[in-house]
Amino acid sequence: MYGSKIMKRFSLLVVSLIMGTGILFAQDAEAIVRAARNRISADTQSSRSRMVITAKNGAITERNIDQYSKDDAEGNERTVVVFQSPASVRGTRFLTIDKSAGGSDRWIFLPNLGKVRRIAASESGGSFMGTDFSYDDMSLMNRGAEKDTNTIVREETLNGATCYVIQSVPKDSDFPYSKTISWIDKSTSVVYKSEMYDRRGALLKTMESGDLKEVQGRLTATQTTVSTVSAGTSTTIYMDIIKYDDPIPEGVFTTAYLETGRAR
Repeated sequence: MYGSKIMKRFSLLVVSLIMGTGILFAQDAEAIVRAARNRISADTQSSRSRMVITAKNGAITERNIDQYSKDDAEGNERTVVVFQSPASVRGTRFLTIDKSAGGSDRWIFLPNLGKVRRIAASESGGSFMGTDFSYDDMSLMNRGAEKDTNTIVREETLNGATCYVIQSVPKDSDFPYSKTISWIDKSTSVVYKSEMYDRRGALLKTMESGDLKEVQGRLTATQTTVSTVSAGTSTTIYMDIIKYDDPIPEGVFTTAYLETGRAR
């Protein structure tokens, strides 16, 4: 989840300040973003979470999900999400592969259809299972920092921590947001907040992470909330169980697993 990026090796953050001017190079902003996204190093991540969806009228829907993440030998970042409850979504399984060379492949299995369906690129900005997360949001923390023009716009205190406030403008025209503004803790590289703007430049969504806990020696955000500003809705993921470096069979990251729920 947002704030729990794993799969890449930890890289050191190096920031150079030009003395007397207070100007930071753009490459320093990119290094800060890269350090935030590579903040947690682990071979695998397994979790069980509660997904709480709040409608505009205040009605609440809760879902329980399991998630598994693991790199392959080529450095492609693979994640599987399995819906456990309620009965209306139980057995729904989703696989995303974020390629090291760029781009993502995504598939979903819907029990009522009884087959695996590939998610088209044109659907990437659509809602993921009726939540405030889009398919692209599910891969946001896997996005390479070099794909954006990153600029430090200021420093600001958030959650009691001094943060870099960084604007990221995509270089690729097919990215759904015109820009993202992120608050990144200077001392821990935790991303406390991100604002995502639509193509017209209006604030579309906010993503906030919190409830930080030490898990196997790693500072982990165990709560993430995405809010859709215009709709007045939100989705919060509460991570109840998380484990790093537990073995995960290779067969989990296949379309066959999506269809059967069994790793062959």
